[in-house]
Amino acid sequence: MALPLRVVLLAAALTAPVASARSDMAPVVAIADGALRGVNEEGVVAFKGIPFAAPPVGDLRWRAPQPVKRWQGVRDASRYGHDCMQLPFPSDAAPLGTPPAEDCLFMNLWKPQGRSAKLPVMVWIYGGGFFNGGSSPPTYAGAALARQGIMVVSFNYRLGRFGTFAHPALTRADADGGRQVNYGYMDQIAALRWVRDNIAAFGGDPANVTIIGESAGGMSVHALLTSPMAQGLFHKAVIQSGGPMPMGDATLAGAEATGAAFGQKKGIAPNDPQALAQLRALPADAVVDGLNLAALFAPGPRTHSSPIADGRVAVDSLAAYRAGRFAKVPVMIGATSDDIGGPTGPMVTGARTMARMFAQQGVPTYPYRFSYVAQVLRNAETKGAGHASEIPYFFDTVAVKYGTATTEADRGMGRIASHYLVNFVRTGDPNGAGLPRWRRYDPDTPAMMDIGAQDSAKAVTNP
Repeated sequence: MALPLRVVLLAAALTAPVASARSDMAPVVAIADGALRGVNEEGVVAFKGIPFAAPPVGDLRWRAPQPVKRWQGVRDASRYGHDCMQLPFPSDAAPLGTPPAEDCLFMNLWKPQGRSAKLPVMVWIYGGGFFNGGSSPPTYAGAALARQGIMVVSFNYRLGRFGTFAHPALTRADADGGRQVNYGYMDQIAALRWVRDNIAAFGGDPANVTIIGESAGGMSVHALLTSPMAQGLFHKAVIQSGGPMPMGDATLAGAEATGAAFGQKKGIAPNDPQALAQLRALPADAVVDGLNLAALFAPGPRTHSSPIADGRVAVDSLAAYRAGRFAKVPVMIGATSDDIGGPTGPMVTGARTMARMFAQQGVPTYPYRFSYVAQVLRNAETKGAGHASEIPYFFDTVAVKYGTATTEADRGMGRIASHYLVNFVRTGDPNGAGLPRWRRYDPDTPAMMDIGAQDSAKAVTNP
């Protein structure tokens, strides 16, 4: 027998406050694409595996990201979605936490439990040479940063021949109105648009978004700072060990030639009317074809393409900076003390050069050198902090990285680095209570913050 309406309403009124007060109740958030159920994890609310674009498979392989198809019911968002298709390699400093797959355009976010609105948002872009990487490695988890009062977002973008590819058949089809080659960059822009349109539903502030990337992720930040399609999607930027794009002399013509040669290797003639259909019919493993970051330095002809400056999705970043055509937002920029090429290599000197260029354009700029080495790794041959070694400290996940070998000094450096980052995400200035003073860069009296000096942080003259 149906209950009277007043009884139903009374029951709802009595039970709703009890349900909302339970700290262990799985949180549910509704966005335009559907409802999502996350998880509570030790004071942090997490949503993982949120699709921000349609699966880029079948006819959507080598297409700009397409809208998500709305789902019915409540979608489970307690686990990571697949990282993007790639061939992992054993020496990866941040091993993937999921099996790679072509259906991979997923978003994750963490926020402090009990906070509901206007949280500063940090968006992480992983590195890996545009061939490896993903959002699932445990050292990239955002829970520790979320406990400091910000929202952390990460996402996947296409890699290797899925993320950067051209072919005469694709150029003839021109399905996306001239947007070609840079599919991974298109994914990044689509992810930032998702943040703009949806993050308020989770309690994030779409008017206070910071992008941060390391290595290929750092190069991606340069690309986003100068992309005509990314303007207005973020408000601060952190560049870690990444230089401006393009890489070398990457062009559409060169990418087409490389793609045509790859197709011919698979028995697909460049001018075959069915070439594009045949390329899209290749199994994902056949598209990877052994390519990963470790294989980049193998002898022989180049078999892959790098992102190109197409003038729409991405431009020549250095030329754009010199002309003042970029998002003039606060920037934190740096490299590790023994980064690729050593202290005089392109990562270290490039970060200093870019800091000067930003500052000369009136951009609030905070350069750093990360020199701390985990105590378990220190020996007579240690030259300094290696490439990508700073990430667990900025994420405050150093104990995840080094496990039982983690020392109190290691944890302390994680607290310092992560506090600087969180302060910058909040306000565009890394300074805060209890931290050594980090001066804004001045080209006339150049200095930077050495994060790791004497197991702490210290302002030093910029050589």
